[in-house]
Amino acid sequence: MTDTATPTVDGPLPENDAKALRYYTASQWQLVWWRFKRHRTAMAGAIVLLVMAFAGLFADFVAPYSTTTRDRTYIMGPPQIPQLWDHNGFSLRPFVHGTTTKRDPVTLRKIATIDPEKRDYLNFFVPGDAYKLFGLFPSNIHLFGIEGGTIHLFGTDELGRDVFSRTLFATGTSLSIGVLGVMTAFVLALFIGGIAGYFAGWVDYGVQRVTEIVRVVPVIPLYMGLAAAFPREWSNIQVYFAMTMIFGLVGWPTLARRVRSHLLAQRGEDYVLAAELSGARPARIIGKHLLPSFTSYIIVDLVISFPYMILSETALSFIGLGLRPPSVSWGIMLQDAQNIRAIEQAPWFFIPAGFVVLAVLAFTLLGDGLRDAADPYSVNK
Repeated sequence: MTDTATPTVDGPLPENDAKALRYYTASQWQLVWWRFKRHRTAMAGAIVLLVMAFAGLFADFVAPYSTTTRDRTYIMGPPQIPQLWDHNGFSLRPFVHGTTTKRDPVTLRKIATIDPEKRDYLNFFVPGDAYKLFGLFPSNIHLFGIEGGTIHLFGTDELGRDVFSRTLFATGTSLSIGVLGVMTAFVLALFIGGIAGYFAGWVDYGVQRVTEIVRVVPVIPLYMGLAAAFPREWSNIQVYFAMTMIFGLVGWPTLARRVRSHLLAQRGEDYVLAAELSGARPARIIGKHLLPSFTSYIIVDLVISFPYMILSETALSFIGLGLRPPSVSWGIMLQDAQNIRAIEQAPWFFIPAGFVVLAVLAFTLLGDGLRDAADPYSVNK
């Protein structure tokens, strides 16, 4: 009798067979990660966001100065770019030229000018303004600076404050508002969309009517009215959390509709019926079975929601309805760049706008990459 058993092969599998085995035995998250790594623009967007998040989170350490430190000898000074050579020759250490202050003979305004004969050498881990990292760990060491001098990579504003340092702190503030706003909207969307999609019927009808009402509410006029109702004695922290809650309370309808549509399509599947027959409660069925079945799509929608939150905060702070000084955000910094004098004399005031564009573009690229990676029918395997 002929032995028909499958023969075994000693030693490693051929390369193609090993790849096939690795692919077909991988989990969903592994497949998403492998496809995402091949999306170069999305990886670039992720790296940019990680760098911005790190800079904002550790702004006290990375920034050479605090948000309120003033350099009275360098008012509205242009950016100082570190260099390795000038007309005096080459240097192994990066340096910036020193500055001198003169008065305009007509306006009597102090004007900062570059002294090409003076070199201020850049140092790392230098002592400076005292701070508490995360509000817990006191220190005065900064990533870089100039001992006995000053350095302003993005120039200074009308009060002599370092634009680079303020931009880093503003990055942390604006990104954190986006994160908290999106997470608030995310929780509401999962809860409301999950109830509407699972129960359907009159529950779904009522939820959809409420969703339509919230969707048509204009955000800026709504916030203008609420901002006028904020007590003037509120601190910046209270205003910060109020903005976050408002963004979250008006930002959930789009994601809630997507969650509802997915649940409506999945609620009749066999695994859902089996869970119901076994006595599982609706909350467990929704949280343990239905929502995890399209988690990757939810994450994509979550990432795409970030740019809208960031732009909303920037726009409201820009027109004076958001955070108030001395807090720092991209919108607050751009308030200094809304006149002709700034455009003509201090174009570096627009640098925070570049950070806004860069963050929105990075989130968009990241969302596109996650969407392609989460698509099970993607050909990019």
